[in-house]
Amino acid sequence: MKALLPSLLAVLGSFAPLTAAIVEKPLEYKSGELVCEGWQAYDDAVTGKRPGVLVVHQWTGISDHEKEAARKLAALGYNVLVADIYGKGIRPQPPAAGKEAGKYKADRPLLRARVNAALDVLSHDARTDASKLAATGYCFGGTTVIELARSGAAVKGVVSFHGGLDSPNPADGKNIKGKVLALHGFDDPYVPAKDVAAFEAEMKAGNVQYVLIKYVGAVHSFTHKAAGNDNSKGAAYNATADRDSWLEMEKFLKQLF
Repeated sequence: MKALLPSLLAVLGSFAPLTAAIVEKPLEYKSGELVCEGWQAYDDAVTGKRPGVLVVHQWTGISDHEKEAARKLAALGYNVLVADIYGKGIRPQPPAAGKEAGKYKADRPLLRARVNAALDVLSHDARTDASKLAATGYCFGGTTVIELARSGAAVKGVVSFHGGLDSPNPADGKNIKGKVLALHGFDDPYVPAKDVAAFEAEMKAGNVQYVLIKYVGAVHSFTHKAAGNDNSKGAAYNATADRDSWLEMEKFLKQLF
């Protein structure tokens, strides 16, 4: 029996790591009367409350791209919710995606209501330390997290990956309570220089602590592998900008919390 004990302990020990894993699952919630279906990710090996990070999708709605980002953030110890701005089952593809995204860009109060509904769900989750919230977003989602900050939401910071940087209501910059990190493709044809200038003017006028990083050689959608590698199309993947921008976000979140 004594001879078997070490072997038995070794076998039992081999199962111990299997109890800890990244949990990923859809999460339904409401924004007003609209049913939304977000995507939650967290590490079940982490005990107690932890910072919460909201992730906002690009123009086609929640996709594998945002789920992968959520998985990676969860592995860093955050409680993550991918927001659903459009509503359950609404996952348009181009060209319909442009029309759907345009509806919210033209109605910023509606966009803010949708993203704040998701933030409220994340902040009230049992795993979340509601005093430590941040948001990140891609393309349309990048625009959205800046609008979240402009709404006066209690977020420590927001990160925009190749998002729109227009400033439709410059005075709203004064509502921003946290820091802003904008990760931008230097050659992005979908974000004109006048929008970049307006964004910076708004941040400065509002005394916002912000950082704008421009990746030379990168165009729109530089974190999306599905965008291909042809810069002439205006949207293309850039491995260097993808890697470096993710590391900038990691550093930014660590500094926030």
